[in-house]
Amino acid sequence: MKDAAVHDVTQLLDAIEGGNAQASEQLLPLVYGELRKLAAQRLAKEPVGQTLQATALVHDAFVRLVDAERQQKWNSRGHFFGAAAEAMRRILVENARRKRSLKRGGDLVRHELDEAEIASSRLKHDVLAVDEILDRLAESDEQAATLVKLRYFTGLSMAETAEALGMSTRSAERTWTWARAWMFREMQDVES
Repeated sequence: MKDAAVHDVTQLLDAIEGGNAQASEQLLPLVYGELRKLAAQRLAKEPVGQTLQATALVHDAFVRLVDAERQQKWNSRGHFFGAAAEAMRRILVENARRKRSLKRGGDLVRHELDEAEIASSRLKHDVLAVDEILDRLAESDEQAATLVKLRYFTGLSMAETAEALGMSTRSAERTWTWARAWMFREMQDVES
């Protein structure tokens, strides 16, 4: 995003915080492309059969972000995109829970024939398992959990993630390496 657009986004976020209802209408065109790209990257990691489309994910997340009833303060563009990552994560988790509910087939698992051979790797894409592990990580290290959310759920680069968190790229890389190892160990416990 160019500097002028970043400035415009920051001004519009301030206007939304100040109660300007028209600012959210002006904000969407400025951030839509980037949010759409992040949503598409995230949905590409979802298992086969995902019915949620990137456009719907972006719109649902955007509505949550600029909800007039829940005043939110945006410290920066990075803070906004971090909140977008969290909103997308919550939408995907809610969608996964809805699909697992007994009303919709409960614990029935759909498998393609060739998927049966790789069933052990399905946890890698299980949004609910990742969500549960992220909650445990947040209890231990909130910043590491936020970093994982930005990388996993929005596909931000390491430099973009570091900027959003206000840390150096090198520190973000170290935190990413540690968080991935921690989560891998937790996933091994869940899988066994």
